[in-house]
Amino acid sequence: MSDSLAGILETKEAERLATGFVFTEGPLWHPDGFYYFVDVRSSVLYRIVPGRAPEVVREKTGGGNGTTFDLEARLVICEGDNRLNRPNDVVCKSDGSIYFTDPGLRVPLAERELPYAGVYRVMPDGVTSLVADFEYPNGLAFSPDERRLYVANTRWAQYIHVLDLDPSGKMIRRRIFADMSSDETDGVPDGMKVDVDGRVYCTGPGGTWVFAPDGARLGIIRTPEVPANLAFGGADLRTLFLTARTSVYTLRVKVPGQPHPLFRAKR
Repeated sequence: MSDSLAGILETKEAERLATGFVFTEGPLWHPDGFYYFVDVRSSVLYRIVPGRAPEVVREKTGGGNGTTFDLEARLVICEGDNRLNRPNDVVCKSDGSIYFTDPGLRVPLAERELPYAGVYRVMPDGVTSLVADFEYPNGLAFSPDERRLYVANTRWAQYIHVLDLDPSGKMIRRRIFADMSSDETDGVPDGMKVDVDGRVYCTGPGGTWVFAPDGARLGIIRTPEVPANLAFGGADLRTLFLTARTSVYTLRVKVPGQPHPLFRAKR
């Protein structure tokens, strides 16, 4: 473990909460004391209270993947098999806007419903617009002040992009935030979350990569299985909940994650 990570991690070893899945994704903490997550390949949405067995919330999710809450506490889930191109991940802004990624490279051209693989925004009034086109947009997360939107590009150039946004939420400019290319063959840039100090956590080759707000890589968190996504949870938002292939894990950190805007005022 690097010295930089030692200053961030409270525990060195991840605890496995449950196993026996096909490919876990879509982690989301609820302040009532449980996590949501999905098994993408089985199209099942689960809820788990640490220390208890997972419960099935919904079956036949249509390839359910990334999850978030809207400002009315409704669960929003990307159902990749139920179309647009293949919605993957989703975040909610404090103004109620929903941003989601919609990659298309795994969908035959003739079957794509939209011409661009990109990041899209749905306003509270239902108006939808393309924020930026991408090669293969995957995970996304806001900076604490919501002036930046980080987007993981999974194929073929493995970068995290950052979109600078104006006060209305439209893109002003875009640039490369971090290079996640690696000789490690297990894992790609995928799910992302940001802590209250602006560090970016992104699952990727070999584990969970952690970056300082300026894009400097602080290190890679290694777990028994390479995760595809993560969420901050627990009452203090200092528990990393990792969805990693056949299992879900937790790991304690010293700096809390950025709370969802729905719950921010309650902290």
